[in-house]
Amino acid sequence: MDLETPAVVIDRTKVDANLARAQTYADANGLKLRPHIKTHKLPTFARLQCELGAIGITCQKVGEAEVMADGGITDIFIPYNILGEGKLERLAALHQRVNMSVSADSAVTVAGYADHFTDPARPLPVLIECDIGAGRCGVQSADEALALARRIEAAPGLRFEGLMTYPPRGALEAVERWLEDAVTLLEKNGIAVNTVSNGGSPDFYAAATVKSATEHRPGTYIYSDRMQVAFGHGTLADCALTVLATVVSRPTQNRAVLDTGSKALAADMAPVPGHGHIVEYPAAVITTLNEEHGIVDLSACAIKPEIGEKVRIIPNHVCVVSNLFDVVNLTDGEIVLETVPVAARGKLA
Repeated sequence: MDLETPAVVIDRTKVDANLARAQTYADANGLKLRPHIKTHKLPTFARLQCELGAIGITCQKVGEAEVMADGGITDIFIPYNILGEGKLERLAALHQRVNMSVSADSAVTVAGYADHFTDPARPLPVLIECDIGAGRCGVQSADEALALARRIEAAPGLRFEGLMTYPPRGALEAVERWLEDAVTLLEKNGIAVNTVSNGGSPDFYAAATVKSATEHRPGTYIYSDRMQVAFGHGTLADCALTVLATVVSRPTQNRAVLDTGSKALAADMAPVPGHGHIVEYPAAVITTLNEEHGIVDLSACAIKPEIGEKVRIIPNHVCVVSNLFDVVNLTDGEIVLETVPVAARGKLA
């Protein structure tokens, strides 16, 4: 493949298979799919996900949502506390263009929304984020969810939409019990729960266990990566994105150096050795990442790469890698079909 390295290579056949498999599972189990674009950051793939049956998309930041709205996506959820005058004004502008929904886990966040959204004819849907063990954002109890839902309902320009969570991996039964109890409490108090939004790729193919959920927000599933495979989500053969690298040095018999350091692979670790899986040399271990150097231990390899040879690396955490490159190359085998800009790259605000 005649590409300057490092370069991101995306196998379109694998992307299509990953998307179709997930949509089929969601449809078969009565789950609405609302994919998270944090992994690919490409309007092209967001549109494809919606064409396959997704009800809309998920973005983590206002900047990502602006890019996706510009790219033709009309239903966007931001599961993040949005604070600050500038961001709220941008959110209000987006709400005039497309169907937006957001989350909140505090009265401070709800008050900010209420100040900027005052039209009862076009209220902003707000979901309450629930911490069910992941230890990130979220209310800590069903009672807290009820109190916050009442605040949302009291604001003329807001509409309480439901609950959302980013759950801990491997805790499906506990997630279901928490959500079921919260929904029951809200409904007993006369508050309708239209949406219960669950998330994550690792447990996606068991997501139907969480029967209270009405939608799911997987992100990494479109490409998959070494971390997802280690968690039991598919195999390395399902991984659609690789980083093409060149062997730039062989200082010793058992050491190679690649032109892909932390600025190309990121430094995230997975529950498997090394900083990525080299497809052509599966016994090799990327032991160290400097900024521009990937140090590879070849001692377990019967055959070893030569200087100038190109190899493909399956990243440990693919979402971060997407944010490190200006463009990605969509391929069919060894043929580059298209080179596209990563439109939502760097949209952190």
